[in-house]
Amino acid sequence: MILARRLFLTREVDREALALRSGRPAPPLGAQVVLLTGLGPEQAAALGGDADAAVVESVESLPPALREAVNPPPPPALALAGRRWAFDQRPTILGVVNVTPDSFSDGGRFATTELAVAHGLRLIDDGADWLDVGGESTRPNAAPVSLDEECARVLPVLEALRARAPSVPLSIDTSKAEVARRALQSGASLVNDVSAFADPAMAAVVAEARAAACLMHMQGTPRTMQVQPRYADVVQEVGDALEAAIARAVAGGVDRSRLLIDPGIGFGKALEHNLALLRHLEALRGLGVPVLLGTSRKSFLGALTGAREPEQRVLASAASVAIAAARGQADVFRVHDVKETRDALAVAAAIGASRGGATRW
Repeated sequence: MILARRLFLTREVDREALALRSGRPAPPLGAQVVLLTGLGPEQAAALGGDADAAVVESVESLPPALREAVNPPPPPALALAGRRWAFDQRPTILGVVNVTPDSFSDGGRFATTELAVAHGLRLIDDGADWLDVGGESTRPNAAPVSLDEECARVLPVLEALRARAPSVPLSIDTSKAEVARRALQSGASLVNDVSAFADPAMAAVVAEARAAACLMHMQGTPRTMQVQPRYADVVQEVGDALEAAIARAVAGGVDRSRLLIDPGIGFGKALEHNLALLRHLEALRGLGVPVLLGTSRKSFLGALTGAREPEQRVLASAASVAIAAARGQADVFRVHDVKETRDALAVAAAIGASRGGATRW
């Protein structure tokens, strides 16, 4: 298990879990505490905890070596499209280009090459740093797409965008190793895989191309993921699964410095799971790689706001990005609405800087 921290303003729903994990009486309601997990037994006992966990009043109260371990430095810079992208400055915006007829977010509005390329160029004008091109919907209950059909959708778009915007890194959103191989030859430099290399050939494809890859957590498959998802501790289980995914990718030849992780908001998670992950994303910092977050237009935001249509969730999406950015919880934000996200990040940065907040940028 990774050594990680989670900051709580204790609510009733948290008290039983905190007591169970730390082996101590639950803290009072409203108390600010830090749950440390991934400790050795001796470390946990020395902090008054049990097994692998302890609850402390603040990170500042820890011994210096442990305090440094749970406050890792920013992840290393990533080389993409001939440029090094540092994650100790402002967050990176990854604009979404869906070349699909059945996307949950835009319903096939950009399903032709011409429309998708024009949309990608608009996103760049709006401030997107990278673009994520996908040809197979991963919405709940989505039907699979054949290899040939997926390639026919995405490869012309990647080639056109590479020609028109050569300095902008392109990501291919796919779980098929052969699609990834052809996409990397067509101008992509990052593979965004919602299955975290379920295809056994994916690691070799990424390693051979010296590409980057984002490993996402998903419980189940797009067709089954929202059928009663269950977790005992969603933050711990997602963190452990991503740690294992990193280990598999590295064993397959991918350089760890070229990996990102994504907690998979909305992928095999109920509302309470999504909210728990968003409250405690800092727990993933212990993995030492950039964190990519995708909350844009997702249904959990509709559940919170009552917005039935994805296009009505733009403000809620921007709010979720601003909060995560101000807390320093994520490095890359995958979004549909780039301009609104850019504005939200600018406000979050200004407020964080003015009051000594958690922003690193």
